Amino acid sequence: MKVSALAENLRGSEIIKIAGEINELKRQGQNIANLTIGDYDSNIYPIPDELKQGIVDAYADNQTNYPPADGVLLLRESVSTFLKNRLGLDYKPNQILISGGSRPLIYSTYLAVVDEGDKVVFPAPSWNNNHYCDLLKAEGIMVQTTAENNFMPTADDLRPHVKGAALLALCSPLNPTGTMFHKKDLEEICDMVIAENKTRTANEKPLYFLYDQIYSQLTFGDNQHFDPVTLRPELKDYVIFIDGASKCFAATGVRVGWGFGPEGVINNMKAIVGHMGAWSPKAEQVAMAKYIIEDTQVNTYLGSLKSRIQGSLNALHTGFQQLKADGFSVDSIAPMGAIYLTLKIDYTGKTTPDGTVLNDSAAINFYLIKEAKIAFVPFSAFGTDDSVNWFRASVGACTLQDIEQAIPRIKEALSKLV
Repeated sequence: MKVSALAENLRGSEIIKIAGEINELKRQGQNIANLTIGDYDSNIYPIPDELKQGIVDAYADNQTNYPPADGVLLLRESVSTFLKNRLGLDYKPNQILISGGSRPLIYSTYLAVVDEGDKVVFPAPSWNNNHYCDLLKAEGIMVQTTAENNFMPTADDLRPHVKGAALLALCSPLNPTGTMFHKKDLEEICDMVIAENKTRTANEKPLYFLYDQIYSQLTFGDNQHFDPVTLRPELKDYVIFIDGASKCFAATGVRVGWGFGPEGVINNMKAIVGHMGAWSPKAEQVAMAKYIIEDTQVNTYLGSLKSRIQGSLNALHTGFQQLKADGFSVDSIAPMGAIYLTLKIDYTGKTTPDGTVLNDSAAINFYLIKEAKIAFVPFSAFGTDDSVNWFRASVGACTLQDIEQAIPRIKEALSKLV
């Protein structure tokens, strides 16, 4: 049966394919440590108690009708306060847009500033930018990054591609790597955007800058989150921020995201989100508005969440560093932020006990799923070549014990390869 060209040509998710393999093994009764999904197991990491009760109270108060198209005013005011107090960013409620999580905000940013055929520049690996380009028939420019710079792009990496581009899409802390921009690197990127926009006439669209900081509250140790507008205030008319409650409050299913930026762009995004009907549920908005301005509660929850997430990330990193010291062809990058660890498992060309040659990163991953009962996501799912043997490990849906118990299984599985 004939469907649209878009539907026929849209690429499926590699993560969904991996999930299918995991679900089949689970159906067979096998227990798999699933480090694939960028989510939390809510039985391991529940949302804050006060937020949960606030949602229940909001439903009891019959807060169940349509919310305003740009979000409940009280929540936009609370987000404005939250941004000012925690990030030093000064945005008024009319510069803030609420939606059902951050995904509609990213998509509506693309729709608001990118036309068919426009160039969109983004790093590889990164999350979903290639698919948004496909949806808009934009020219996606994937800029390959390196392990030496923690898979974060530099101004020198990006500069050859920004001439005439409509959008630069970046994220920090980065999904899928859990790594972050250093201040100097982000400053140089900001200066590059400023210089490019100075070359454009009043009749041309500027180079807009999408900055996804959904993980900004989840940073570890001495690592500090930086943003373009704080570093270069003159960029405020060009930067569209993506943010929200999904990751920092383990509230992925609560569906409250917020974007903010230039009022004109936000107004266009509001119309787009309205036509999609991608609003956040009103009761959840009402509860979130009350919760995020309670600093003591927020600090207590974040302190506990970050400590537990960092513990799991550190355990996995330590385990891989020990495997590396033992002579295995693996590596890992020390955790900086988010819920992800970057892992190298360099076994392309090796042969399994049943004679199968592991031809690429996907084959390595499926071998580990079957033999070590653990699942990662190859960076090929985020735009890199299949030959890049780096992987994302997401720790939000596993316990620390699950991770610690998986390391010996990985060691045994890798020992069988020749």
